[in-house]
Amino acid sequence: MHYVDQPETLDRNGMPAAMLAERQFQRRKWPVHYAAVEPFAVAADIATITMSSVLSGFLYHLQDAAGANDVSKSVGLAILVSALFVSLMKIRGMYRPAELLILPRQIRATCLTWITAFLVLAGALFALKIGSEFSRGTSIVFAMLGLMALVLNRRITEYLLAKGLAEKRFSGRNIVLITDDASKDNAGLTQALTDTGFRVKRHFLLPDPGSHPDQRRSVVASVIDYVRGSDIEEIVVGASPDPWSDLRTLGAELRVLPFPVSFVPVGTASEIFKRPRHELGSAVCIELQRGLMSPLEHTTKRLMDLVLAGAALALLSPLLLLVAIAIRLDSPGPVLFRQQRCGFNGRSFQIYKFRTMSVLEDGPSIVQAQIGDSRFTRLGVWLRRTSIDELPQLLNVLNGSMSLVGPRPHALAHDNEFDKLVRNYAYRRRVKPGLTGWAQVHGCRGPTPTRASIEERVEFDLWYIDNWSLSLDLAILLRTPLELIRGNNAY
Repeated sequence: MHYVDQPETLDRNGMPAAMLAERQFQRRKWPVHYAAVEPFAVAADIATITMSSVLSGFLYHLQDAAGANDVSKSVGLAILVSALFVSLMKIRGMYRPAELLILPRQIRATCLTWITAFLVLAGALFALKIGSEFSRGTSIVFAMLGLMALVLNRRITEYLLAKGLAEKRFSGRNIVLITDDASKDNAGLTQALTDTGFRVKRHFLLPDPGSHPDQRRSVVASVIDYVRGSDIEEIVVGASPDPWSDLRTLGAELRVLPFPVSFVPVGTASEIFKRPRHELGSAVCIELQRGLMSPLEHTTKRLMDLVLAGAALALLSPLLLLVAIAIRLDSPGPVLFRQQRCGFNGRSFQIYKFRTMSVLEDGPSIVQAQIGDSRFTRLGVWLRRTSIDELPQLLNVLNGSMSLVGPRPHALAHDNEFDKLVRNYAYRRRVKPGLTGWAQVHGCRGPTPTRASIEERVEFDLWYIDNWSLSLDLAILLRTPLELIRGNNAY
């Protein structure tokens, strides 16, 4: 016998217990396949945004009896916002079932993506000079109502998805499972197939690698005999990809059946199938380590840097001018302090800051600032505490040597020192340094006098690199002013 079966038991009426349980189980199934979860979630968001937009128009115009509510404009606005919101969420992979089950992450991503979509839309309407076509009041109501509806939608989706998996409610095909042995990996595969709605009608076992080909052909013949004339809809092969020639032969032998045959790699060698891949000419290229950002994400981040840094410089120009005058009057020396820092991929660049000390250190030996440092100028103490001395780095953001968000850059002397002390420190150079970062909004500001302090900062920086997203950048930018107000470790 080449298959695994459970012993058959009968109920009081003589009906096989397995058959009775199967009938009862099928009555509890939802008419939804697990593969349809992602498109359903997308459709639910589009419907939620559209209904919120139309409802916002009615609610806002209830107070204005003379004003007519233009439903077409509400629908048009909903289409624009839906396209932006769904695209951004899709890029982040937030519609995958595994992600839909993580409610806190979903809520955070929804809020930040919703805000981003409205900011982009507002900028586009302003640039096209058609902002007057849309009611500001309606848009505000839509922004608040839509966000609440999307968060509620996330909660309902998470509940239904968790319930469907826990109670095996999803519908699926009747399948035959073929595995290479009865290992733990295959047991997990059977459970995963069952949880997502597939019904494993029979489980066949392949012979051990190196066995005579007649043994494999005997298993294939058993599979074909069982499938023909049955209600089987698909065949799933779960095996290690190492003996690929044998698996390819197995697939060729199963082609006599008019059903799809799917291969699920298991074992250590299966890890390569989980990595991103793309075509390189006629070859398939597996990414052992992908870049942090796709070209689209890189472009979007750069545009955000340019727009926000340029706007900040324009708005803060009176303050910057006053600070520059105050520095010249407070102490002799240049207004700006320039120093070589380590940036992306280890490239050095010249950072700009308002001068806060009576010295301009830049070389192989630099002493970090301390509380009550005698090198501070009178104005410099206040500039450092408020972090206003960092504002000229907006120029670094504009010239591309820095980004608004990223690991904070260190002087070359300190960077070489930390590289020897902290494991994986060099990984920080995979991204551009930032004006603010994940470590800074967690209180890691100012000097790093101990090894533990730099290790903590590096840990935050590496987490940011591994979990980067545009919404995370926006969250850090929104949290930065709160951290500046607290003023922890700033001196």
